[in-house]
Amino acid sequence: MRIEDTAAIVTGGASGLGEATARHFRERGAQVAIFDRDAERGVAVAREIGASFTETDVTEEGSVADAIARAVDAMGRITCAVNCAGIAIGAKTLGKDGPHDLAAFRRTVDINLVGSFNVARLAAAEIARAEASADGLRGVIVNTASIAAFDGQKGQTAYAASKGGIVGLTLPMARDLAREGIRVMAIAPGTFLTPMLQGLPAEVTDALAADVTCPKRLGDPAEYAALARFIVECDYLNGEVIRLDGALRMQ
Repeated sequence: MRIEDTAAIVTGGASGLGEATARHFRERGAQVAIFDRDAERGVAVAREIGASFTETDVTEEGSVADAIARAVDAMGRITCAVNCAGIAIGAKTLGKDGPHDLAAFRRTVDINLVGSFNVARLAAAEIARAEASADGLRGVIVNTASIAAFDGQKGQTAYAASKGGIVGLTLPMARDLAREGIRVMAIAPGTFLTPMLQGLPAEVTDALAADVTCPKRLGDPAEYAALARFIVECDYLNGEVIRLDGALRMQ
């Protein structure tokens, strides 16, 4: 696939990794449709980069189905889906205030894992309609995992479980969609300077950066976007999870 021939939907595209991906893809000629719950920011980003926007709840089937229909209306087709929508919470299984809140655990898994699967399955139905290449390929789905799936820290049970699910579904989903010529990949970012971290004091972000093996800094969302583009363009990448973390291995 060539990025300039790509028609991509990007969830969580109003900020963070999703916004960086939407911008990077548009700069290189791809068509982009942004899905996000933040309508104000989503509209602003879409207008600035020349994309379409639909306010979307990734956990709701009807909301995603409507967003995909609108994306097809705007772009004519879908050949790529990049799932960046997600949340992170911090809570121990048993903390000072008692057991982990069950509703918070369910919400994290619902958004990060179920939401990604919801978008992927509905996007796959549209990608399968695209014209196949000489290799029989029609498109690619890129999901976002995390190094927490492998090196989850204290207070990350919900987040790590949700991202571990993304890792676990990558290969079977790739196998499921092989007949339709749809590749499936996942990126597992380390500590990136996204809105989740930008509000932390400098001494905290400096300490996080010091743990990275090399280079000793937080990841730039533009680096995630560049890897997502490489995945789109490298047709032989399929069924794999790529760590993007500066060789960080959390203790």
